[in-house]
Amino acid sequence: MEGTIALFIPIISILVTGLVIIMYFYFRSREKQLMIEKGLSYEQMIELMRYKKNGYGLLKAGIILVFFGFGLGLGMLFENATGSEEWIPFMIFVLTGLGFVAAYIMGRKYEKADKDEEDAGAAN
Repeated sequence: MEGTIALFIPIISILVTGLVIIMYFYFRSREKQLMIEKGLSYEQMIELMRYKKNGYGLLKAGIILVFFGFGLGLGMLFENATGSEEWIPFMIFVLTGLGFVAAYIMGRKYEKADKDEEDAGAAN
């Protein structure tokens, strides 16, 4: 039974990864097709695509992952110190939540700075 499960894990992961990639390209082409059907010009489509990009997604994900790692590490440290098993999930949830808050604040700060920079560039 374990051999069968071990065989299906890489197969399912490859299928899921392929499905995610195919869906990304499908929805992206569908989005462009809908823009063309609405009669948007090339310049309007480029502006819409440029506006939609969020350049700080990786920064936010990195902050959340760092806080998750700290939560896991602190939870394991407290578990070893106290002998109680509830520290790991507690610290993971608490510090990952703090990571989400920190990622939101940092992302908003940088996005506001970018917007101010664009506004200053447009004014000149």
